[in-house]
Amino acid sequence: MPGWTAMVGVVAIALLLGGQAAAVEPASAGPAARRASLNDRYATARERMVREDLAASGITDVRVLESMRLTPRHEFVPVAQRPLAYFDMSLPIGQRQTISGPFVVAYMTEQLDPRPTDRVLEIGTGSGYQAAILSPLVGMVYSIEIHESLGRRATATLRRLGYDNVVTRIGDGFAGWPEKAPFDKVIVTCSPENVPQPLVEQLAEGGLMIIPVGERYEQTLVLLRKQGDELVRTELVPSLFVPMTGRAEEAREAQPDGSQPGLANPGFEDCLPESTTPTAWYYGRQESLVKADDSPEGSQHLLLENREPGRPAHIFQGFPVDGRVVGQLTISLDLRLRELGPGQLPAERPGVAVRFFDHARNRSVRVAIGPWTGSTEWQRVNDAVQVPGWAREGIIQLGLMGATGRMEVDGVVIEAARR
Repeated sequence: MPGWTAMVGVVAIALLLGGQAAAVEPASAGPAARRASLNDRYATARERMVREDLAASGITDVRVLESMRLTPRHEFVPVAQRPLAYFDMSLPIGQRQTISGPFVVAYMTEQLDPRPTDRVLEIGTGSGYQAAILSPLVGMVYSIEIHESLGRRATATLRRLGYDNVVTRIGDGFAGWPEKAPFDKVIVTCSPENVPQPLVEQLAEGGLMIIPVGERYEQTLVLLRKQGDELVRTELVPSLFVPMTGRAEEAREAQPDGSQPGLANPGFEDCLPESTTPTAWYYGRQESLVKADDSPEGSQHLLLENREPGRPAHIFQGFPVDGRVVGQLTISLDLRLRELGPGQLPAERPGVAVRFFDHARNRSVRVAIGPWTGSTEWQRVNDAVQVPGWAREGIIQLGLMGATGRMEVDGVVIEAARR
């Protein structure tokens, strides 16, 4: 995702405090939003987003692309963030939550295979954007948000924009919405360590659930199909979503240790089952794994390649880091470069970047090593970056950053020095 992407998502609409949501007949959702989206000043940016960030990155469902084209994402983010609304990046919305990047929203929606008669349960209302995308594609959306302030804000936005086939409630999404079950589809936009059993029970026979599961910084987005008493599981891609709070967080066994930050799968040797997608590394663009005898670590390494100036070619990984304890990170990697050329802007040059976030994800700063130019044989590169005292989380990005050429990477390691 161009610029600084990373992670997560949230969604939904029309709210009833602490109780039942009134039934709403399925309708053509969001007429006000659709009229506005055809004429607003963000229309050109939205068209570019759909063309370059979604379709060019593999989204093929024309219904999903059309919903992304007509839905005004800028209406679902804080006013200060609106200039960034149509970049493929997550944005903070308060309460330590974010609105997912457009590609993540489109990808999850496409994988869910939405149908006009579907009744969909969404866990994690957040900004309301994901529910708005689903609204014209399905019959009904039922969405649950644990944070009351976010739920109220999403409700107001979605009502104002005319999305009348979505209803929400305030509550812990771990328990689902049994009064409205069964659901044809379930979409979860926050990550528990394991799939909550109530959501499985509320999924209709033959229904689909898409959900990120796993440890805090080693999640996998999975697609589950209910067949009798079994769930057929397909592991899609590594991911990084905000954690599911409430009962799911209370039951989490593996808690991140920010005093000893490190990266998983540093040599890109481990992949998802029956896949060439490396585990732990997520949201890759124009990346592939290369099996080669000269890989510095193991039998394969990562290749990032771009021929069109300005297009993203990168991959990410998140990690915990406590700036009260850790004062510096040394980043080391094996690197081979071929025919690097300029991007569209002078700043678009290959490198490694780390973005640090505070505990609430309201404050962040980006630091980088590099950039690099020209062509080189394999060499070990290392450099140090300072960790802010307020940092509690980091996301590392390996990428061409809009430049052209080939960047081969292996053995990516971070080592912490105590403050």
